[in-house]
Amino acid sequence: MTTTASAATIPAVRRDPTRSHARAAGIFYLLTFASSIPALILIGPVLNDAAYVTGAGQDTRVLWGCLLDSVNALTAVGSAVAAYSVVKRQNGSMALGFVTSRLVEAAVIMIGVVSLLAVVTMRQDFAGSGADAASLTVTADALVDVRNWTFLFGPGLMPVFNALLFGTLLYKSRLVPRVIPTIGLIGAPLLFAAFIAVLFGAIHQTSTASFFLTLPIAAWELSVGIWMTFKGFRPEAVAALNLRNNA
Repeated sequence: MTTTASAATIPAVRRDPTRSHARAAGIFYLLTFASSIPALILIGPVLNDAAYVTGAGQDTRVLWGCLLDSVNALTAVGSAVAAYSVVKRQNGSMALGFVTSRLVEAAVIMIGVVSLLAVVTMRQDFAGSGADAASLTVTADALVDVRNWTFLFGPGLMPVFNALLFGTLLYKSRLVPRVIPTIGLIGAPLLFAAFIAVLFGAIHQTSTASFFLTLPIAAWELSVGIWMTFKGFRPEAVAALNLRNNA
């Protein structure tokens, strides 16, 4: 009887229904880092060797890079979808806009992936077959140029909108400490400035200036990913959102 009575006095632990959403969103954010950085390294040969399509090639390496870039695209969408059901309570339109911007980013990345896969296929099918090397090289270079433009308009531009939308939602709702979305809201115009500078040829996308202008956005995405993975959304902020939506 004593054991039963003691157990009855212990309050039930309330499970945070948003914890799984936050964890999933955070993991997806971290996976974008874990996939995009090695992908950029692995696809280096096809990007930097103008004669790749007519040479021996490093197809397996490039294919792995393309696969990781595909993972990057899918996890980008996953991060927005996972967080949507929570942040829509702050502002449904902005939450939907965040999902849409991630979808656009993923679509642009996949265009670049398909372009590089086409170069690999051309090298495998036509290299050494007597095909006109000059024509192959011109076509392959054009496909690589397509990928370079997708790199600018995908990871080089869309994170501006991601940060403005998701950062604003998190800042207003206080689902995470405000310093985290503040980094993103500061980084967004800096990344846009880098995008404009690269677009009009003032700097190169892989230059030191571009790196420093991009750094705050990278810090924002990494910090929000880590926080959501290991801390989740702040319970008091979730409760406030629930009260507001139930009022």
